Amino acid sequence: MLYLLLIVLIVLNVFWLMLVLFGLPGNWFIVISTCLFAWWRWEESVFSIYTLIAIAVLAGLGELFELLGGMHGAKRAGASWQGSIAALVGAIAGAIIGTFTIPVPFLGTVLGACIGAGLGSLAMEVSRGRKMEESVRCGVGAGLGELLGITAKLAVGIIIWITVTVAAFLP
Repeated sequence: MLYLLLIVLIVLNVFWLMLVLFGLPGNWFIVISTCLFAWWRWEESVFSIYTLIAIAVLAGLGELFELLGGMHGAKRAGASWQGSIAALVGAIAGAIIGTFTIPVPFLGTVLGACIGAGLGSLAMEVSRGRKMEESVRCGVGAGLGELLGITAKLAVGIIIWITVTVAAFLP
């Protein structure tokens, strides 16, 4: 019975992992469902406390990568700190708008976040009096950085999923 429940947990965690593609906190859902399972079946010692701590730390790192992706990309392209903050705000707004205006699952959210980060940084740099060419470079850097951040968060989510899956079936 335990193995059947573990398979259900692993399949549920695949679903949670797919939510990362929609800009949702899927990695945290994996951590929460795994911790709840560990608490529920604590007497079987399926997951050690070290595994649970490790996946929580990884989820935090994934969020940090996504959060700072656009900001870092903008900064590397030469944006000011205001342009980097505008990239962050633009990414959040763009992800929300893209989810509803581009009706392709996953693609709308990711494109919206990348475009939003780019436009946020571009607009801030133009408003600060920078040349259009420099501002566009900052916007492109922010958009590419956001894409890299989303990709890194998904990669971390895959590592979390593999960690949980291996820990579930190995003693």
